[in-house]
Amino acid sequence: YVASVYGKGDLHEKLCPWCIFSGLAHEKFGAYFADPYPLEKAGLSEDIVAEVTQRTPGYITWQQDEWASHCGDACAFLGDATKETLKSLAPAQRNSIFDGDDFDEKSWADFLSYYEPGGTPAIYHFRCLKCKVDVFNYDCS
Repeated sequence: YVASVYGKGDLHEKLCPWCIFSGLAHEKFGAYFADPYPLEKAGLSEDIVAEVTQRTPGYITWQQDEWASHCGDACAFLGDATKETLKSLAPAQRNSIFDGDDFDEKSWADFLSYYEPGGTPAIYHFRCLKCKVDVFNYDCS
């Protein structure tokens, strides 16, 4: 495991996915794999927050991770958004990635010309488990 771990000591590369999934890593080391604040702020239940933060592998980000939620539940993490996915977004959806900043067609095309999955800026792709809508988080170095 190489993504963020919050807890006692340096646990990177010492945890296996099965110990994360079972909750053993959290029980044994007090390890957390995502920041609970965004999920708590969204009003999600303690069980959902615990599932994401204590038993779900996190993802690598430039800044603090922010696990997306929708329809009163945590979303599934799908990885870095692909250029193809981003090209297919409607203007309102792509503008929501950047907190409502309005991208005209030229600005969006310019952004996509230098965007690369795994690079900076980063756009992380999530999907709502209930309504299947795609949700995106933006991050940069």
